[in-house]
Amino acid sequence: MESLPALDLPGLLGSLTSLFFATLRIGAFLLASPAFGGRFVPLPVRIMATVVLTLPVLGRVNLPGPEALASLSAVPMMMQEIAIGLSAGLVLTVLFSAAALAGDRIAATAGLGFAAQIDPSAGGQTPVVAQIFGLALTTVFLALDGHLSAFEILLRSYESLPPGAPFAPGPFLEAGIGAGGRMFLVGLQIMMPVVAALVLINITIGVITRSAPQLNVFSFGFPVTMSATLILLFLTVPGTMGAFSSLVADGLAALAQLLEVTDGRG
Repeated sequence: MESLPALDLPGLLGSLTSLFFATLRIGAFLLASPAFGGRFVPLPVRIMATVVLTLPVLGRVNLPGPEALASLSAVPMMMQEIAIGLSAGLVLTVLFSAAALAGDRIAATAGLGFAAQIDPSAGGQTPVVAQIFGLALTTVFLALDGHLSAFEILLRSYESLPPGAPFAPGPFLEAGIGAGGRMFLVGLQIMMPVVAALVLINITIGVITRSAPQLNVFSFGFPVTMSATLILLFLTVPGTMGAFSSLVADGLAALAQLLEVTDGRG
């Protein structure tokens, strides 16, 4: 009788080791990126998404062999892969925080700072306006296929930054600092129309209540401010959505520049 086919355990172990090494960059990116890194995303979903996105990498990228990964020299390579993925995800997260920043400042100016509830993605209480802006930006990001562009850029980064290649942390630090500055600038641009109008309304209410002391600030000014805030948010929706679209494009461009990808869709 012919012998039964046996399972090549050493080869299987080597393939699993290469798969684990390839998942480090993608898994770190999913952990730190917006929409996918929120606490509302279950851990099994993240694991399955990481494995599925890693499968195309196995046949396209020259990964270190099992012997190299079994030695201590693989530790710096693993840390480098994690650093690349975390840096790419954090750049997008910092840029997308401009929406929450704008919503928080609008809520504080309108007197809605107390209207806060638990935000699953942040793990704490945030103003409702900030959560609405964050959800709107996530919707725009997914509607424009920004997640697909981000995944394509990340997969192409294995060609521009292959595993084990020399790693310079300087560009990643500069990208993080630049993303922080861009976050404050975009947040200011989004909130300025509403905040400026609310400041003028508050000045007008102050003058009226000063000239007519019988008008209580809370009974007169608060309803006017709330109504004006809702009207202003409604009127500025087209401009806000346009700013969110530009923010998504800027985030993908910053991600492609960070990972030195010149032919991606971002």
